[in-house]
Amino acid sequence: MKLTEYELLEITGGTVTATLINSIARGITTIADLGRSLGGVIRRIVSGKICPID
Repeated sequence: MKLTEYELLEITGGTVTATLINSIARGITTIADLGRSLGGVIRRIVSGKICPID
């Protein structure tokens, strides 16, 4: 059975897909990883435990 052009235009849904949820989760994980890395850098600078560049 073929759908008419009008019926095709009336199809709704699919706004929240697994791909979208996965992308959001990866974005949150990336931001958390960047925060941990930045925190580690700041902690080493403040404590003076950084490797000297000769």
